[in-house]
Amino acid sequence: MDIKLEYDRSKADLTGMIHDLEHAFSRVLRKRNQGYLGFMELIKHQEDIGRVKEKAEWIRDRFENFVLIGIGGSNLGSLALQEALNGKYYNEKPKSVRKGPRFYMLDNPDPESVGDLLDMLEPEHTVFNVISKSGGTAETMSNFMIVYDWLSKSLPQKAVAERIIATTDRENSILLDISREKGFDTFFIPNNVGGRFSVLSPVGLLSAATCGIDIDGLLRGASAMSERCSNFYPEDNPALMDAAVHYAMMKAGRNISVMMPYADRLKYMSDWYAQLWAESLGKKKDNDEKTVNTGQTPVKALGTIDQHSQVQLYAEGPDDKVITFIRVERFRREMAIPSQFSNFDSLSVLAGRGLSELMNAEQSATSDALSEFGRPVLTVVFPEINEETVGQFIYMQELKTAYCGELLNINAFNQPGVELGKVLTRKYMMETEDKGNPDK
Repeated sequence: MDIKLEYDRSKADLTGMIHDLEHAFSRVLRKRNQGYLGFMELIKHQEDIGRVKEKAEWIRDRFENFVLIGIGGSNLGSLALQEALNGKYYNEKPKSVRKGPRFYMLDNPDPESVGDLLDMLEPEHTVFNVISKSGGTAETMSNFMIVYDWLSKSLPQKAVAERIIATTDRENSILLDISREKGFDTFFIPNNVGGRFSVLSPVGLLSAATCGIDIDGLLRGASAMSERCSNFYPEDNPALMDAAVHYAMMKAGRNISVMMPYADRLKYMSDWYAQLWAESLGKKKDNDEKTVNTGQTPVKALGTIDQHSQVQLYAEGPDDKVITFIRVERFRREMAIPSQFSNFDSLSVLAGRGLSELMNAEQSATSDALSEFGRPVLTVVFPEINEETVGQFIYMQELKTAYCGELLNINAFNQPGVELGKVLTRKYMMETEDKGNPDK
């Protein structure tokens, strides 16, 4: 079952782009062969996969709660996987129904949120996976230090070490140094895989496997998409076609990319996509050091909810957007709409129909209406939501991003704007510390 990309060819003029697309395709392939694009190699057998599965089983047998400590690329992909494949009410299901421990996240260093979560948990029943490639991420390491102190106040050191798993760089990481000193189990992020491209590495796979997700299915799906995208011809390569349409839209002045799934389970795929697209393409300089200030702003929306809050703007506001809908052909379950009030004309059309029918009718109607207003739309069609289709989607969006980076002639794999913010955060924290200590 393959996901499909549908688009209105009349709204995306790709004539004259074949040379650019061929260049982008060959550049990505060359960089992959040179070992620069590690995310493309994650579909192969990873040395950590066996260990991931063993650790996941060990955790399931011993703990009630799994808490991921990370931010950005270290947590958005994991959250998207959990929501897509375990559903939004996974934690509320009884233990006999759940496929693993309850799943929580510590991402933002908000003192109320961090405190509220720790108040809910019991140290002896909880395991933590702290994820930071450098080990110097201020938000992640601050939350981790609070957790480590919280555990240490209740448990002996050996028990504390058993409850912490570190995922980090194999060679150069503060977190790796701490792990060696304290005896934490560790998993590694390949050196050539950036955080926002890391969901199919141990970054996302450990939490997924722990909560009962078939990680082999995810990788099979990604591998299937890789095979489909081995062909240069855009009609046969959905990632290249998706990149081409978005690039054409940017050239036409449409600098906002809306992703709007019509399925609650795919809501956080939009959050994951937003980081992938924004951080990869938002660049001041191109590869020739020319100032270009390029990029396309991602916007997260959810059908049908945002039909009632955003679609009016999309239809009649500035013509500066390209909208990608996600449609699910077969939901995992159906809910029939009863016919109690079918004597009312406006409700009679609903009686006896399924909620999935309503969702997909709303998606088709919104897409067609926006097309009538002259707005460009694409639709990614999931035959159903499962590990393989989710793996396909993730790989397609990652490869689409790599292609678009080449079309824009930028480095899609760095984030100098983010790095400056990290430097300034540390500076401000040091200044605050100095003000609070008159001896400094």
